[in-house]
Amino acid sequence: MTEHEHACTAPHHHVDDAADFIAVVERVCRERGLRLTPIRANVLRLIAEAGKPVKAYELLELVREGKGVGADAPPTVYRALDFLMANGFVHKLSSVNSFVACHHPSSNQHSVPFLICDRCHSAVELEDRDIVRQLEARARELGFKPQAQTLEVHGLCAECAG
Repeated sequence: MTEHEHACTAPHHHVDDAADFIAVVERVCRERGLRLTPIRANVLRLIAEAGKPVKAYELLELVREGKGVGADAPPTVYRALDFLMANGFVHKLSSVNSFVACHHPSSNQHSVPFLICDRCHSAVELEDRDIVRQLEARARELGFKPQAQTLEVHGLCAECAG
């Protein structure tokens, strides 16, 4: 797991400003020699603006509705998502088949647990190095060689539980 300067343990720690988020990703792409095409930037912006996990078909519909630049063919949106995931700019939440913007777009791809509310569908990127290390250590004890992990915990957020 990549070390970060801060931890995402506060429930309100999320992407607040899509434009600032895109600017950080653009800078990171320049630094890494990556190409953030208009469709990639548009898909990233739509995810950042959503403020909650968003499904690929929802992204496709938003692109088709003309919300920004980009082709409306499903393979184009999926290729954009593949690029964004591979470079650590978004995370895929497999249990809800959705995507969220990473709180640390300037870091490398990393493993983090997510807390997903089953009522309001919010997702908190809970960066906890100890949880990640414990899972990897336990896997190795069993002779398993972990390459990636995504831990998704479902329940009710504090607001919905109250």
